[in-house]
Amino acid sequence: MLGWMLQHVSIEVPPDELERSIEFWGLLGFERVESPEALGDAIVWVEREGTQIHLIATEAHTAPLLGHAAVVVPEHAEAKARLREAGYQVEDTRQLWGADRAFAIGPGGHRVELMASPPPRTA
Repeated sequence: MLGWMLQHVSIEVPPDELERSIEFWGLLGFERVESPEALGDAIVWVEREGTQIHLIATEAHTAPLLGHAAVVVPEHAEAKARLREAGYQVEDTRQLWGADRAFAIGPGGHRVELMASPPPRTA
């Protein structure tokens, strides 16, 4: 029996930034996977270790000011360097639980928290 997990997050992106969005998540270790044909070309799925990001291309896209997805990126420094080299804004922020953290701004203005390691488990 599988335990509970967050399986996917859907993010709206401008249609002209869909390919750049795929690139952004690829730099964080996510790979494009097949989505159901019935969804059409306006929705692209990327996945890493069973977690998916569903990229929805829409002219009416929205991005919250502070709300964000957070991903654990074991190769934290390297991932930040890859994003910066590709032209993305990455800002280091304070450590939590003794681990480095940063925020990156992806296509469409979405904030993504990059965590060097997850928080300790609670009882």
